[in-house]
Amino acid sequence: MYIMFVLIGFSLLVALTFLGLYLWAVRTGQFDDKYTPSVRMLFDDGTKPREANGSEPHEEDGDKDSNERTNTGDRSNGS
Repeated sequence: MYIMFVLIGFSLLVALTFLGLYLWAVRTGQFDDKYTPSVRMLFDDGTKPREANGSEPHEEDGDKDSNERTNTGDRSNGS
């Protein structure tokens, strides 16, 4: 039974801590910017889009030479 009082006291302490942090954030203006999040998706951040499997998109045909240079490695010709 004693552990119940300890757990209730601990949970109240954690809840009051989070309430205090929330009130501090509201008073210091952390939630004041209402315009930027609504238009953030309209700005280009310069990152390349990823494919569904998480890999980089395929290069265009004009860039084959650089791919051939980087993918040569140590290949044996099977003889």
